Amino acid sequence: MMSATEQIEERNGGVEEAETRLKGILTIDYLAPDYYALHAHISKSRKRKPLPLTTASPIAISPAAHRRGTAIMAPDADAGKASYHRADPFMPLTSEWLSVGDGHEIYVESIGRQSGIPAVYLHGGPGSGCQSGHRRLFDPERFHAVLFDQRGAGRSHPKGGRDHNSLPHLIADMEVIRAKFGFEHWLVVGGSWGATLALAYAQVHPERVSGIVLRATFLGTRAELDSAFLKTLPLLYPALYDDFLGVLPADQRAQPLEAYWCRILDADPAVHGPAARAWGATERILSEHMPNRARLDPDALRSGRILPSTPFMEAHYFRNNCFMKPDQLMTEADKLAEIPGIIVQGRYDLLCPPATSHALEARWPKSQVRAIGGAGHSLYDPGIRDAVMKAIADLASSIGT
Repeated sequence: MMSATEQIEERNGGVEEAETRLKGILTIDYLAPDYYALHAHISKSRKRKPLPLTTASPIAISPAAHRRGTAIMAPDADAGKASYHRADPFMPLTSEWLSVGDGHEIYVESIGRQSGIPAVYLHGGPGSGCQSGHRRLFDPERFHAVLFDQRGAGRSHPKGGRDHNSLPHLIADMEVIRAKFGFEHWLVVGGSWGATLALAYAQVHPERVSGIVLRATFLGTRAELDSAFLKTLPLLYPALYDDFLGVLPADQRAQPLEAYWCRILDADPAVHGPAARAWGATERILSEHMPNRARLDPDALRSGRILPSTPFMEAHYFRNNCFMKPDQLMTEADKLAEIPGIIVQGRYDLLCPPATSHALEARWPKSQVRAIGGAGHSLYDPGIRDAVMKAIADLASSIGT
């Protein structure tokens, strides 16, 4: 499942991919100043000011970085003796497209220190992709974090590719990435669908996981989807629910989720276009603690604007029960027994409610839930982002790394 902010950032993915391709495999240290001019030019073409290259909130940066004032750092411990410095400690150390077979190339980047604590960030959706803001969850003085766009998502190729794209494929890709970086084990961080993937990976490869930080726990079950779209939606947004059903032909409304997934994956743009937009807009409203609007816009559903890509990947996964056995992650929770974990939970998350996190905590002895009042599903709801950063830092300290 994807938050409103992630949906907005997804629409900027094409520009970020172009920027990444210009940088190629090189780190930011070797870029000419023309990159920043290009960034400004692209931003201007979007009719908005270029984003400043700022640092994260105080939680994300260690005292050593603060003492330097400008938060510059070397790519690793030894490189601190070099004659150059990194202007932004959150820019990637490395970035590349990694071939994982089956015609897929996944975009992978790393940040922080090469001698730092190994960690990996798992984005939501499925299908949304990693964003620059996700890098700022990790203290660059302390971690060597890897972020990657899952098959068919973000900057990975083929864009939107659903062939050879399943949960077991994503788990296998993580092992390819871990081995490439030479990590014996790593701290796994994920939110929403990223939490699903984190738990599934940890249950298959518990020996490779030093700890887990989750946000907005989604267990990938049909019951959770039914609860969000068929119970919570009509209860809290009855008019929006009417809009949601109204997109479907009358004879398909008895099983609306199946109808939506089928229409989203239909080859006809006249069929999949309105369905994908309606699904994405409804999910966005449910993901926001205080949404700006609470109805679907009929004109927007039939506009000629570029379609969001995430509804297509979600339909693919949800129609296939996320490629898991019924209630798999709870049934096999005993495999997490020796792994410490922290679960950050928005009190008013309508997509991934607190009951799910607390049920998981009861089956996972070394986990704890940290509830955040006044927050919903999004990473950027008040208090959530700082709580995730603190959970990452706390868990790294508790496991002695």
